[in-house]
Amino acid sequence: MKDWIIYSIGFLAQILFSSRLIIQWITSEKQRKVSSPKAFWVLSLIASFLLFIYGYLRLDFAIMLGQSLTYFIYIRNLQLQGQWQKLPKIIQYLLFIVPILIVVFYYNNNKIDIELLFQNEAIPNWLLALGIVAQVIFTLRFVYQWIYSERQKTSLLPLGFWILSLIGASLILTYAIIRKDPVLFIGHIFGMVIYARNTYLIQKAKD
Repeated sequence: MKDWIIYSIGFLAQILFSSRLIIQWITSEKQRKVSSPKAFWVLSLIASFLLFIYGYLRLDFAIMLGQSLTYFIYIRNLQLQGQWQKLPKIIQYLLFIVPILIVVFYYNNNKIDIELLFQNEAIPNWLLALGIVAQVIFTLRFVYQWIYSERQKTSLLPLGFWILSLIGASLILTYAIIRKDPVLFIGHIFGMVIYARNTYLIQKAKD
C-alpha cells in the first residue's frame, strides 16, 4: 500500500482523537469542570479503530498494542452513559466483531506475522521497548478511568487520568521523534496542552 494512503489513515485517526479532546475541552470550559461528553467516547472508538489499522500497516506493534487495550474501554464508557444501548444491534455486533476479524487478518499462511512486528529493522528492540512502555502507561489512564467510573457508576475523567495522559504522551512524543512518525508527533503534541489544562481545572476546583 502507498505511503500516502497509510499516513492519511493515521492522520484521520489523529484528527478524530484531537476532535474528541477539543469537544471535551470546550464542554469542560463551559461547565467550569472536567466533563465526559458522549462525543468523546464515540470519536475515541472510531479513531482507535483507524489508528490500529495504521499501526498494522506501519508494522508498529507499540501502536497496535495501545489501541487494542483501550478499544473495549471506550465501549464500556458508552454503556455507562446509556448511549451504547441506543445503537442498532447490527452496529453493536460489528463493533465487537471487527477487532476479532482484524486479529484474524494478522495471519499470513496461518501464521501470525511475529517477525514483521518484532523484527522490524526500522524499529530496534530498545525503541520498540520504549514504545510499548509509553503505550502501556498511556493506556493505563483508561484502565484507571474505567475502574474509577465503575465505582462511581457513571463515566468520569478524574485527575489521575490526566496525569497519566501527560506522562504517557511525553514518552510517546519521544518515541515519535526517534521513530520519525509525524502522525504520533502531531497528535500528542496537541493533546498535551489539553491534558495540562484539564489537570489545572481539576486542581482549581479542589482548591
